Amino acid sequence: MVAAVRVHKYGGPEVLTYEDIEIGAPGQGQVKVKQHACGVNFIDTYFRMGMYPSPVGLPFVAGNEGAGEVIAVGPGVTDLKVGDRVGYVTGLGCYAQERLVPADRAVKLPASIGYEQGAAMMLKGMTVEYLVRRTFKVQKGQNVFVHAAAGGVGLILCQWANHLGANVIGTVGSKDKAELAKANGCHHTILYRDEDFVARTKEITKGALCSVIYDGIGKTTFPASLDCLAPLGMFVSFGSASGQIDAFNINLLQAKGSLFATRPTLNTYAAKRADLLDIANHLFEVVLSGAVKIPVNQKYPLKDAAKAHRDLEGRGTTGSSILIP
Repeated sequence: MVAAVRVHKYGGPEVLTYEDIEIGAPGQGQVKVKQHACGVNFIDTYFRMGMYPSPVGLPFVAGNEGAGEVIAVGPGVTDLKVGDRVGYVTGLGCYAQERLVPADRAVKLPASIGYEQGAAMMLKGMTVEYLVRRTFKVQKGQNVFVHAAAGGVGLILCQWANHLGANVIGTVGSKDKAELAKANGCHHTILYRDEDFVARTKEITKGALCSVIYDGIGKTTFPASLDCLAPLGMFVSFGSASGQIDAFNINLLQAKGSLFATRPTLNTYAAKRADLLDIANHLFEVVLSGAVKIPVNQKYPLKDAAKAHRDLEGRGTTGSSILIP
């Protein structure tokens, strides 16, 4: 038996239950991983609330990202062995001391990337890779807008866009978060609680507006975000921290300048093993070069997963949060 955090009914952080479960041996194409750290992400709260229904039904072990050591290998697995250090993003089951992982979703960690950093960067870092290199290819000199610039994805996104030579504009909720975002490559910060972010963006860009907006907030920032885009700009909605964006009349995109809008996911971009490895390798390269740092700003014992969710949803966190099994 191993300790895990399970959800028996959908709801708030209080439904996260710390208990013992049986894991079993790895099956065809699986490895068993002894977890050293588990990533905490906003998507975990969507599954907990039932906004995203659990693919395995109830109860389920929460969490989608982690890093650890392979301790057993199932039939048919050829590219991983016992003792390998791996990071992964996969379906539910992460908030546990041990878990089974599909071998084709696990990526070997470079020697100089520790388990805690690995668990903090796989989902968020690979998300940023596809956002800036695939969904919209950020180019030198472009104005790039990032909502929640001091959050887990936001800090990585600001650094990577800055590394690519963009002029980065970001919204933040406090002066402390503004300082943090600026220290991580965000050139202009907007305190969204005190300032009109559309008016400030027009001011900052001298009316030129932005080539792309990366929005992980959702309901409360739409459709105002579209007014920050230059004609032919790209609105990238990759999360729904404030609730999902309601259906809208597509003619809105025409009226605001022949805009593009997309709702991408890492699962789609990394569906093929070759693409997963390509995305992960680009992430490892920028981290190992020092161009992108992965700040692990909150650590919690596994049993305190509910507190981690409360802090995340209360906008009380910056950078990445992890659970230590």
